[in-house]
Amino acid sequence: MKLLSGGLACLLALPAAAGPIGYAQATGYFKKDSRPTLYQPLNLLDGRDATAWCSTTSDPLGELLSFGFKGVTRVDEIKVTTGNNFDEKTFQAFSRAKKLSIKGAKAAQVFTIDDQRGPQTITFNPPLEGTRFTIEVLDHYSADDLDQPVCLTDVIFVSEGKPLDGSWLTTKLKYDKNHAPLLGSWFAGFDGTPDRFLAFNFDGTFRYSFEPYDPTRAKEKVIEGTYEASATRLTLEIAGAKGKLALKYSLDENKKGKKGGYTLGLEGDSKEMPEDLKGLFRSVP
Repeated sequence: MKLLSGGLACLLALPAAAGPIGYAQATGYFKKDSRPTLYQPLNLLDGRDATAWCSTTSDPLGELLSFGFKGVTRVDEIKVTTGNNFDEKTFQAFSRAKKLSIKGAKAAQVFTIDDQRGPQTITFNPPLEGTRFTIEVLDHYSADDLDQPVCLTDVIFVSEGKPLDGSWLTTKLKYDKNHAPLLGSWFAGFDGTPDRFLAFNFDGTFRYSFEPYDPTRAKEKVIEGTYEASATRLTLEIAGAKGKLALKYSLDENKKGKKGGYTLGLEGDSKEMPEDLKGLFRSVP
């Protein structure tokens, strides 16, 4: 099978286009192994009180929530619903996020929300921009049972008055056991300062980008398309290219990385596989 030649070179040079939200991911969550759909991070995107993300333990420090978009996105505000907001009883039964930080590509902000049900609006002036944003819970309101995890019900991103996620996504946010380990952004380059990013989105699309530190010396590159995953295999269909690319993938603990996490390795026919996708990607920057 012949795949990609001059057509890929043209595709790689295309600028990134702004797009809808692609994923929500977390370093961990409550009952991940026993009931993986119950408190998964995708619940943060559906604008529904019936679903929530909850931290792995009663101490959320060190856990990160990551959100990715299919292009550079300008975020003017977010609407955060703290706690497990299913009903008043559930809200009180779980601990609730109180103080949070959000980071974009070049800026960050720390904010505090009240211990109350329903969405609370946090405005950014100037707006945050980027394709990837992270949120960390820095403090929380404790439940009567101090062993209960800390929860968030929703994080709704707003750009120019338009919500970028919400209840219309509900049917698209289904848990897929094969896609779940891949979902989110993977990083390559120096630890702490990556310049290559590979994102797998909940809707079956992917996006690779090379974002050089000095764009005057190297050109930005983007590869986009769709993917399908099984337990060990990945099939990529790249926009503008003929045919599909069949790859093997492996996920391993990142023993070499200072921050830990996992590494993603892709293997395929060297003649068919884009050079940009070779090598290891890691789950933390």
